[in-house]
Amino acid sequence: MPHSSQNKALAQGDLVFVTGATGLLGSNLVRELVARGLRVRGLVRSPEKAQRFLADAGDAFEPVVGDMQRVADFAAKLAGCAVVFHTAAYFREYYQPGSHEDALDAINIQGTLALMQAADEARVPCFVHTSSSGTIGRKPDGSPGDEDTPASAQQLKNGYFRSKVDGDRKIAAFQPESAMRVVEILPGWMWGPGDAAPTAAGQLVLDYLARKIPIIPDGGASTVDARDVANAMIASVSRARHGERYIVAGTFRTLAEDLAELERRSGVRGPRLRVPYALQLAFAAFEELRARLTGGALLVSRAGLEVIHARHAVSSAKAERELGATFRPFSQTLDDSIAWYRAHGFIPSAAEHIPRVA
Repeated sequence: MPHSSQNKALAQGDLVFVTGATGLLGSNLVRELVARGLRVRGLVRSPEKAQRFLADAGDAFEPVVGDMQRVADFAAKLAGCAVVFHTAAYFREYYQPGSHEDALDAINIQGTLALMQAADEARVPCFVHTSSSGTIGRKPDGSPGDEDTPASAQQLKNGYFRSKVDGDRKIAAFQPESAMRVVEILPGWMWGPGDAAPTAAGQLVLDYLARKIPIIPDGGASTVDARDVANAMIASVSRARHGERYIVAGTFRTLAEDLAELERRSGVRGPRLRVPYALQLAFAAFEELRARLTGGALLVSRAGLEVIHARHAVSSAKAERELGATFRPFSQTLDDSIAWYRAHGFIPSAAEHIPRVA
């Protein structure tokens, strides 16, 4: 069935569906949608977490308890929705010990395809899927990749990126029976308030404030505020054509720059020691062994270090041009993140009295 050439903008009172509603991106997307006067149904695994972290969304937010591995259980809730924003993914867990291939396939690929099928059957006009800029490599001349640049062999060694590449290929091949448009957003490394999980970015902020980062890590990444990604996703509903992909990745920053900005924003003195990458990998290998033997949480993984070491830079020019995407200063992102963690009790009161930089 042909797709409508007249994209309809979201209007006050419209009903939308957001998966991963309590996640970093999902929670910021929910808040932005509610602020614009929309009604939101949000897929959550924990109603208690939704109550704690999305209480400010008020009655405009309806939590829908469900699991991406059982889409049929909540598919009826897609009826009447103007758009499905799919932000849920198996991501954070991938960097913990153990085998993750089955979960990556079940949630990131099969779950996404099942959700698309359910949205198509419910005649949802638009489906906005969140992929990853980790599926984009560098151009042959070494410049930042764009939407047409394939992932490198090094990126495909990462199971999460590999699942996204495979999923994106199958999403592109999906043929809706209705006029549903399918759009993909590819965020960079997301930071920002509302990172309750926390993701690696949020954990970095918390560990920094608790003085748990003894060295300046190697590498960097294209870094973006989750709220800027959310705004681009909303803009795509009215501006994007079916099948289009948009990198929304902000600005490339090194981890050294991130820590220096954290020092400026928090007043907490940062590390000064630099350690060769090979030694960082050796420490990560030891951490993985310790976590497997003890069942404890992993502080750092080789997969995570390899992603950052690759200094993955991508271009958001298309999203800026076609979606009007803009990116706020990283300093503002950090200020808001720290304030959110303090407001929600993530930072012990003692952290308020850590000796500051003179």
